[in-house]
Amino acid sequence: MTLRYGMVGGGPEAFIGPVHRMAAALDGEWRLCAGAFSADAEKSRHTGAQLGLAADRAYGSWQEMARREATLPEDERIHAVAIVTPNHLHHAVARTFLERGIHVVCDKPLVVTVEEADELCRLAASAGLVFAVTYNYSGYPLVREARARVRDGAIGQVRKVVVEYSQGWLAELLEAEGHKQAEWRADPTRGGPSAVLGDIGSHGHHLLRYVTGLEVRRLFADLGTVVDGRTAHDDAAVLLELDGGVRGVLMASQIATGERNHLRLRVYGSEGGLDWSQEEPNRLRLLRADGSVEVVHRAAGTRAPAAAAATRLPGGHPEGFVEAFANLYREVARAVRARGHSGAGSGPEDRGSSDDGDEDPQPDFPTVRDGAHGIHFIDAAIRSHRSGGWVEASHPP
Repeated sequence: MTLRYGMVGGGPEAFIGPVHRMAAALDGEWRLCAGAFSADAEKSRHTGAQLGLAADRAYGSWQEMARREATLPEDERIHAVAIVTPNHLHHAVARTFLERGIHVVCDKPLVVTVEEADELCRLAASAGLVFAVTYNYSGYPLVREARARVRDGAIGQVRKVVVEYSQGWLAELLEAEGHKQAEWRADPTRGGPSAVLGDIGSHGHHLLRYVTGLEVRRLFADLGTVVDGRTAHDDAAVLLELDGGVRGVLMASQIATGERNHLRLRVYGSEGGLDWSQEEPNRLRLLRADGSVEVVHRAAGTRAPAAAAATRLPGGHPEGFVEAFANLYREVARAVRARGHSGAGSGPEDRGSSDDGDEDPQPDFPTVRDGAHGIHFIDAAIRSHRSGGWVEASHPP
C-alpha cells in the first residue's frame, strides 16, 4: 500500500520542497495528498493545483491542514507530514502534527533552540511516532560503506576526524538583492542563531557522528560574519574532542568563493583512513599505512549490506543527491509500516541507525534525536564562540 503524506512549505521558488517530492515519489512508497505550501493562502492553493491535489486538500495554512487531516477517515488522512519551511517554523509545525498522531519528516536543522529540540524528542517518544530529520547524505551507499568499515575496525582505532562543508554561493550579499533562499537563511530570526552551522555545519556534524559513532564531548568554535552588511554567521571553524579523546575538526563556510557543494569527510585510524566527497559520491578512497590507496566504487567492491541496500543502479551509472534522499524516504516508509501506519507503536524513537549484518535491521534514517544532537552542537559552538574558549557539549536527554 502506498503511504500518503502532506507537505508544509515547498511552494513557489522553493529549493528543498521539490527535492523532497522527487525523493518521496522515486520508489512509489509515498503519494502527496495534501499541502500548505506557502504562508500566502492563494499561492498555497495554486501550488496544490499545479501538483494535482484535490482542491480541498490544498490548504490556506498549515494550522488548517493539521486540524482537517486529523479528522479525516483513517483510509484518507495523511500518514506523515514533510516539513520544508524556514527553520523557525519547524518546531510549531512538528509539534502540532505530532499532537494529532501524524508521523513527521522534517528538513534540517530540526529547530532553532535546544529547548525546542528536547521537547520534540519527548513528544515523538511518548506518542510512539516516527520522526525523521533529512540529513540526506547518510543515504549515500558509500557513506554507509564507510560507516560499516569504521565500525568493523577496518582502519583500526579512530584517531582523527576532519569534516569540511564549503560553499561559495553567499560570497556576496544576496539577501540584500531579495534572493529568497539567502533572505531567510541569513536572517537569525528565521534561519536560527548561526546560519552557516544550521544550514551546512549540522550536515557535517551528523555525517561525522553517523560514520564514526562518536559524540562530541568538548569543542572550541570560531564563528565569523565575513561579508559586509550580513548579520548572520557565514563561516565557521570548530575544534572537536570526541569520545575517547579522539581529535576532530569541522569547517563550514558559505563564503568560499568558487566552491559549489564541497562536503568531504576524512577519518584516520591507527591502521588506515578513508576519504569521501559528496561531489564524487560514487567513490570511497581507502588509505593504507604504506601510502597506497584503494578506491571502492559504488556497486563494485562494497561489502556492507546497508550499502548494497542503498544502491539502485549497476556500477558506472551515477547515483546522487535525489537517490540518497529517496533512500531515507524508503526507510521511513518501512518504519511507518512497522508501526501499523498510525502512531501506535512500541520502542523508543531513537531507531535511526541500523547495525550492518543484522538479520532484520532497524530502518536506517536520522531520527528526531539525531536532529536534536545537531541543535545541541550548534548551541555549544555559539557558547564557545562567545566565551572564547573550550566548552562542554550537551546532548539530548
